[in-house]
Amino acid sequence: MKIRHISSLIGSIIAMSIFVSCSSSTSNPITAKANTTLLISAAASLKESLLEIKPLFEQSQKNVSVNHNFGASGSLEQQIENGAPADIFVSAGKKQMDALQQKGLIITNTNRNLLTNTLVLIVPKNSTSGITKFEQLASSSIKKIAVGEPKSVPVGQYTEEVFKNLKISQQVQPKLILGNNVRNVLSVVESGNVDAGIVYSTDAQVSNQVKIAAVAPENLHSPIVYPIAVLKNSKNSPAAIDYEQFLASDAASNIFKKHGFAIAK
Repeated sequence: MKIRHISSLIGSIIAMSIFVSCSSSTSNPITAKANTTLLISAAASLKESLLEIKPLFEQSQKNVSVNHNFGASGSLEQQIENGAPADIFVSAGKKQMDALQQKGLIITNTNRNLLTNTLVLIVPKNSTSGITKFEQLASSSIKKIAVGEPKSVPVGQYTEEVFKNLKISQQVQPKLILGNNVRNVLSVVESGNVDAGIVYSTDAQVSNQVKIAAVAPENLHSPIVYPIAVLKNSKNSPAAIDYEQFLASDAASNIFKKHGFAIAK
């Protein structure tokens, strides 16, 4: 049966302004010789956290500013593969980062797991469906389910694994409404146009228009990890390495935790 798509992927990212060179050791904060702008391509679910971290990092690096490109991890991966400028990639899944590593597009020794997350089933805030577990999505009373597109959106890949392990894939397939990133899925559930949706717990946390109906047991899907790496085509690799190190600081970790993430071990 034909699956309906919520929306098509929007455009390509804006080109960066001219990079300037800077010198630094990787163990100490950099001192840029001129204004340096870092472009961070990051999974949509990281938006609030990274925007809150941005001024803290910029205060510690007077000549360095940070811009973001948020989107589905698979789409960001494709942009990078096609030569789009970026200094750092933060994915919501290992699949996308592994693909870039295999193609030699990242600095290998900067590739590490940054965060972890949880998969949850959400319903509109005023829902009276009575859903309390994922298995109920196979019920005939559930007509529409918003999920991430599994080929390019990590949350969709984890969702697909849950359906397969619960052996309900065939029953839910005709009901699926595909989103091109996790925030797209969240917004459709907020609209009330679907019975339920599957997102990360951190995304459910930012909305007062949905409620969590169930948490996916970890044995039903691959570990949800957020890897980070500096890209080989970065013209600001010293500053990018320093930014990656800053994301592991106590100040940044506290912000991630506040938004519901766990720090990867």
